[in-house]
Amino acid sequence: MKEQLISLVGAGPGDPELITLKAIKAIQNADVILYDALANNALLEYASQDAVKMFVGKRFGCHALSQQEINNVIIEYAMSHGRVVRLKGGDPFVFGRAMEEIDAAREAGIEVEVIPGISSVLGVPASQMIPLTCRGINESFWVTTGTTQSGEISADIKLAAQSSATVIILMAMSKLEAIMEVFAEHGKSETPVAIIQDGTTDNEKMVIGKVNDIYYRAQYKGLSNPAIIMVGEVVNLHPSLYKHYVKANVEHAAMKS
Repeated sequence: MKEQLISLVGAGPGDPELITLKAIKAIQNADVILYDALANNALLEYASQDAVKMFVGKRFGCHALSQQEINNVIIEYAMSHGRVVRLKGGDPFVFGRAMEEIDAAREAGIEVEVIPGISSVLGVPASQMIPLTCRGINESFWVTTGTTQSGEISADIKLAAQSSATVIILMAMSKLEAIMEVFAEHGKSETPVAIIQDGTTDNEKMVIGKVNDIYYRAQYKGLSNPAIIMVGEVVNLHPSLYKHYVKANVEHAAMKS
């Protein structure tokens, strides 16, 4: 009887080179690979020719299968073929609904493992030379989804907007205008914002602005999902803004002295 193992594998933020060696080995040894819309298809080149490769798309507005259907497919393939890799964009435990798939595997009595990936939360800003934290600017960062299951804006965004933290918002382009209004209501109209679509890939697009104009800038540039929205003073450290930011700080310090 074949070994039955379900591996939830993080595919990274988009660039196929931003994947771990452990993830590559899992793909190479897989009998079945179930991949989603945010995993780079180039990663399938690591798979054996005999492996079953099936798209089980999970992206806002483009669901090939429901989560329950995906759970069922994972279990069925593990039982019939053996080693299944569930290839997820980013990291499985960052809004990846991994626990639902883990619970399904456990209920079926199938061994399951998680192989972490570089989340877009970390990898995409870093690829643009924007730190999540920087001494003297902020002490923390928040990561939140744009909307709840009911489609409402997450209440956590309102809390995050009151802090000095960098705020990373995922799956939120459809609510961009309303989310920026939340930040404006908490005195953040002039806070810099970066939106990065398809980060770390050849199709990457980025726009930088402020809370009070980023919605219009994003519309003009035609940005859409998948994208991360980054709100915070650290956006000023992007290379295109850094010299101006340093100059402004020097002038401010001179005035105070």
